[in-house]
Amino acid sequence: MQEEEDSLDTSLAGLDVQDWLAGLAEMADAEGMFEELGDHHFATFIERDNTLLVTFETVHGIRNLSSRAQPLGFDMVRAQDWSHLCLVSDGDTWFRDPVLYEFFDRLIDDGFFESYHRIVFYGAGPCGYAAAAFSVSAPGATVLAVQPQATLDPRMTEWDPRFPEMRRTSFTDRYGYAPDMVDAADSAFVFYDPRETLDAMHAALFRRPNVTRLRMTHMGDALQTRLVEMGLLYQVLLLAGTGRLTEAAFARLYRARREHPPYLRNLMTRLDAEDRPYLNALLCRSVTERMNAPRLYRRLNALKAAADTGSFRFPPQRKAS
Repeated sequence: MQEEEDSLDTSLAGLDVQDWLAGLAEMADAEGMFEELGDHHFATFIERDNTLLVTFETVHGIRNLSSRAQPLGFDMVRAQDWSHLCLVSDGDTWFRDPVLYEFFDRLIDDGFFESYHRIVFYGAGPCGYAAAAFSVSAPGATVLAVQPQATLDPRMTEWDPRFPEMRRTSFTDRYGYAPDMVDAADSAFVFYDPRETLDAMHAALFRRPNVTRLRMTHMGDALQTRLVEMGLLYQVLLLAGTGRLTEAAFARLYRARREHPPYLRNLMTRLDAEDRPYLNALLCRSVTERMNAPRLYRRLNALKAAADTGSFRFPPQRKAS
């Protein structure tokens, strides 16, 4: 086991793309499997215990989000000894490729998923769509989809103008409409910021009895990055893989946002946009009393100056208990 763990500790950071791909292929072959899937996708598989994490990732995301330039699932392999199947795309493809359909068909026919006690599908954005869509191949799995699109079929989501290059890609053939594909899951969790209108509209399409939508208000349009920065992604995956992820469990973890500068800055900006100086002063004062936050400190001083002119009543200082 020690040799297996050491082999995954090899960092691929700093390599050019070709050397990085060769290193990842060598690492995966030594632990399980590496397979090219057409021109724009490949799969890695690390075989360990009977919990399987299936992640959908991009080359760019792996090389930029991980300090080792490894798939994020490798952290769960090292720490929890989980098995890990990773589907990787070169660019945002939404994994809409018949080669991938055939790959999952083969896994189903071989009974691959039947040998695992728990299975978790994970992805973010286009990869979140794929995690939901392909989860149908493993009935009873848990799905974690961060900012997923439900479909990009223009006849259904013509209100989303963000991805015009995908308009001619079929989202109506196999593994197509993601909300329908999660019907076979034991449970699915959709993470989204309700202030991001288009993301919220896609999240609304995932209304199913087995789907829990988890709101990450004021976190913006890069939720996976925010989860990584707050140290929550690993914890969320761990809860999912042990059957303990619930809305209440996530709410407890999500209290970490109170120490997360991007969230606090976004909240400050929102209060400014809504012209709520009193609440903004409370926010800025609370934050600057407990952490270093230069932008909020400057805003607090500006609010004090505005209050001195009589534009609003500055909140009184709380008495020490």
